[in-house]
Amino acid sequence: MIKVEFFGSSPVLGFSIKGHSGYGEQGSDIVCAAVSSVAYMAVNTITDILNVKPLKLYENDGEMRLELDESSAQKCSVVLDGLVLHLRSLSEEYKKYIKVTISEV
Repeated sequence: MIKVEFFGSSPVLGFSIKGHSGYGEQGSDIVCAAVSSVAYMAVNTITDILNVKPLKLYENDGEMRLELDESSAQKCSVVLDGLVLHLRSLSEEYKKYIKVTISEV
């Protein structure tokens, strides 16, 4: 199962994504591909389009973490709110494969 945790809600200060969905075979798992694609789109938009330097950015096989300071989070709020919306929608469609939580900071 993919576990997604968002830090804060107004604004979102970052996120952590861990795990593999187990929906399909490695390399052809559409759930993992969807989550990875939207997470990379969000991070690339934040770092390369908005030119925000995260407090923390980590990625490894099956794991990604992004943390922002309050000012940067405000600047990136539309991107991160869109990420929350998209991943929540995926988690509703693939309940057994993705879990999304929001932790207040």
